[in-house]
Amino acid sequence: MMTSVDTDLIRVLGDPLRLRIVTLLAHETLCATHLVEETGAKQTNISNHLKVLREAGVLDTEPCGRFTYYRLKPDVIEQLAGQFAALAATARANADSKRSCP
Repeated sequence: MMTSVDTDLIRVLGDPLRLRIVTLLAHETLCATHLVEETGAKQTNISNHLKVLREAGVLDTEPCGRFTYYRLKPDVIEQLAGQFAALAATARANADSKRSCP
């Protein structure tokens, strides 16, 4: 049985600023203004990254007046972690398996 990892989600989280945003949102629900303050990135850059994270299903949004708050969806991160754990278990179980060269 082949174990696969969600490569699209890895690509999304592979960007350093998006990973920083996800890390910040793991600690608390924030709006884009907070993320600009915390990261030093420009508002348009933050908004673009938030859009990518929303489309990947990593974030939930909560409108609050003229602001939108962003919350990390822990289940998505847990699912990805589970995929990596399964991959590690497969590697551990097959550590002595070696295909001979032709």
